[in-house]
Amino acid sequence: MIRSLRGQLLEVADDAALIEVGGVGLRVHVSATTRGTLPSVGGAVRVDTHLVVREDALELFGFATPAERTLFEACIAVSGVGPRIALAVCGLDEPEALRRSIQMGDSKRLQAASGVGKRTAERLVLELRDRLGEPLPGGAGGHGPATGSAVEAREALVALGFTGDEADRAVLDAPDDLDVGELVRHALSRLRRSPA
Repeated sequence: MIRSLRGQLLEVADDAALIEVGGVGLRVHVSATTRGTLPSVGGAVRVDTHLVVREDALELFGFATPAERTLFEACIAVSGVGPRIALAVCGLDEPEALRRSIQMGDSKRLQAASGVGKRTAERLVLELRDRLGEPLPGGAGGHGPATGSAVEAREALVALGFTGDEADRAVLDAPDDLDVGELVRHALSRLRRSPA
């Protein structure tokens, strides 16, 4: 697996950089955050990378820091989130600020990324919240009404004895415009119908 590259920056486009390593030019997809840290064309560059292997292609994704790569890898582990969407999420802000947004349940922040709608943003918050650790003190932000409802409903379902995965699936299956109580009732109805 290719985990980092060091070489000369040959070209920078909106979503990718061309880096020459040992005489070979490698196209590396980069987030807006990483693109902002790249040197001038011709300068020496080092990026942490993640290799995505597909049936018809090998794609490299590059990051300014290991923390950004870790966030990217966490995002692509979420159902329905591919590398392009994960890269767009990483490009919103520094990794720590994004981690805080996820911990605070701020799905509206994630919706600013290209390709991320309300459902995907809520799924990212629900699935990554526990994986990314506790927020740092002094984190800004809060719950948007729908996101806060989804998070509270999930917590209520877990308190009732359902697993986190069961609660996540039931909450994500609900209509968008429900308050916490309605969301819990809808999720309980769905969970009662599903086979044990």
